[in-house]
Amino acid sequence: MSQAEIAPTAAPRARNPLWTFGILRSELTTTLRRWRTLALLGVLAAVPVLIGIAVRIETGDGSSPGPGGGGGGPAFLSQVTNNGLFLVFAALAVTLPVFLPMAVGVVAGDSVAGEANAGTLRYLLVAPAGRTRLLLTKYASVLVFCLVATLVVALSALVVGSLLFPVGEVTTISGTRIGFGEGLLRAGLIAVVVAASLTGFAAIGLFVSTLTGSGIAAMAATVGLLITVQIVDTIPQLSGAHPYLFPHYWMSYADLLRAPVYWDEVVKNLGLQGLYAAVFGSAAWARFTTKDITA
Repeated sequence: MSQAEIAPTAAPRARNPLWTFGILRSELTTTLRRWRTLALLGVLAAVPVLIGIAVRIETGDGSSPGPGGGGGGPAFLSQVTNNGLFLVFAALAVTLPVFLPMAVGVVAGDSVAGEANAGTLRYLLVAPAGRTRLLLTKYASVLVFCLVATLVVALSALVVGSLLFPVGEVTTISGTRIGFGEGLLRAGLIAVVVAASLTGFAAIGLFVSTLTGSGIAAMAATVGLLITVQIVDTIPQLSGAHPYLFPHYWMSYADLLRAPVYWDEVVKNLGLQGLYAAVFGSAAWARFTTKDITA
């Protein structure tokens, strides 16, 4: 067989879609096997355990959870003793403002900058992946981590809640009762919505990661930005800007526990996250595709 007959078969291999899935699989494997990632997931899994044990100890004498037995504390906490499924909603309410986004910020901030700091980014670009495909793969792996991290919290809370408290029909925020099976479906939907709520912040972390060659600096900047925006979202004098801040509608997932479901703020949240993902994803692409890669 001649050289001319062999040559045309070599070029299309670089554009084979299976190559993209191979890169994504490799990226996911690398991300989820890192000790740092496992430690983050371990901390997230421990939060529902601590909440469940604390509520169990505090309500051992029949009182309600919260200061003075008045049912204070995070959302849904007062209902945990009556139905362990509510520990899922309470754990998400505790982890969503800080723990979940901080974990996502660490993974997203390190996605590109960490490779540059380790000196492996240039070698990744030598492969026939291209900068755009590599960046999309990095973002996709961060999104998968968002879902995995959220499910870890939800599943840990479900197991602990089932072991420590009775489970059964769920009383919605509207006061109606739904079956335990439907309650589980609502919990699954809420977990997906919570994961989707982190997509905008994940895009911000990816963009920050393209700005520096230091993984630690990118992670610190991403988490610092999260804290700053969270503070701004609590200042009444800046209420006009609140609806445009990415964490403003994060707690809207509670509306999924109404009967019927109240979708307005959930849709606003998902739309806002899509806008942030588009803007900062485009900024990350513009930066990464024109960046001089030296490491």
